Amino acid sequence: MNYFLFILKSSLEDFKRNKMRTFLTSLGILIGVLSVVLLTAFGLGLKKYIEGQFDKLGTNKLFILPGQIGGQRGFSGGSRIGGAEFTEKDVEDLKKINGVSLVVPTFMKTLTAEANGNSEIVSIQATTSDQFESDNLEIEIGKLFEKADVENKKKVAVLGPKIAKKLFGEINLAINKTVKIQKQSYKVIGVLKSVGGGGFGGPDFDSMIYVPYKSALSFNPNKKFYSININVTDKEYLSKVKEEAKTLLLKTYKEDEFSVVETTEILNIITSIFAVLNNVLIAIAAISLLVGGIGIMNIMYVSVIERTREIGIRRAIGALKKDILLQFLTESVILSLIGGFLGLTLAYLAVFIINNYFPAYIDLVSVITALSVSSAIGIIFGVFPARRASCLSPIEAIRYE
Repeated sequence: MNYFLFILKSSLEDFKRNKMRTFLTSLGILIGVLSVVLLTAFGLGLKKYIEGQFDKLGTNKLFILPGQIGGQRGFSGGSRIGGAEFTEKDVEDLKKINGVSLVVPTFMKTLTAEANGNSEIVSIQATTSDQFESDNLEIEIGKLFEKADVENKKKVAVLGPKIAKKLFGEINLAINKTVKIQKQSYKVIGVLKSVGGGGFGGPDFDSMIYVPYKSALSFNPNKKFYSININVTDKEYLSKVKEEAKTLLLKTYKEDEFSVVETTEILNIITSIFAVLNNVLIAIAAISLLVGGIGIMNIMYVSVIERTREIGIRRAIGALKKDILLQFLTESVILSLIGGFLGLTLAYLAVFIINNYFPAYIDLVSVITALSVSSAIGIIFGVFPARRASCLSPIEAIRYE
């Protein structure tokens, strides 16, 4: 124990004599650890964010979408092009399946909304009054449109809070005002509570406008639907309802024209895609760790040359090869750990700041992995210089000038 403390003290004294060299040598590891930990933090934060968004939707839900998605023969776009366009008859037939509580058809289109002298490009959801219950959307001010509004083709609209503020300045100023969509005037009857979303290219629910689908004939004249959401009475009915919905739709559409997927399936598809992208970025960032390791090896070789006489003297007074090996290997590991600790510290500071704009999360596994990898790099890239130092002839080393 005392001998190890002697080696540690000796290493630290050498670092103090060469502060700038110590810092520059550790810089490569610092940058590598910082990059890898930050990218991992973004990946974890993104995963938690996506899971949170899907938790809001609920797990007792099925989505019927055009095209093929995920495990259902890969992915063929999941878009309107080439996929099924669902009808009112499909909706009514799906409602007859046992275990179904809600069937919500939706047609979504990006259009320009104009109000109060302002103009914004927004996603318009032409749907039924059940959409709000299905997606757990709550009213902040005003009211939601009802089944009667849909059947009577009422020109009414419910706005997300973000688009309400953009068009009217304040959400309370939007109520009973008019918003123009596709040259059609809609009366704003309600503004929803914020549910978030809109990150990473996903839908921004707070910026959507909801209108009764029967009053949206100007941009959906055939009353076709892009998707149908099904809520089941209990999660245990999901598989049964899913199979029955597939069987029913196969009477009208080809198998590759639609997909019936659960919330968890969509979540798994999205998270797996982001996981692959994140791992690729982490692998690229890890190259800087390799560069940092090479830097440590080069500096340790320089240190061996500079301290050749010191090595010779220590060997002459009784130090063994393993003592010299341990000395330089310890220095290499400490150099690497300095970079690792500094990289982790900067990563924590960066995450603290970035969390205001982007979800990021550093877990204990990331910390342990970062320090373990730093130690491993110190050992791997320090073993060759350390071995060279330990193999020096004491006589030749003392003579070295």
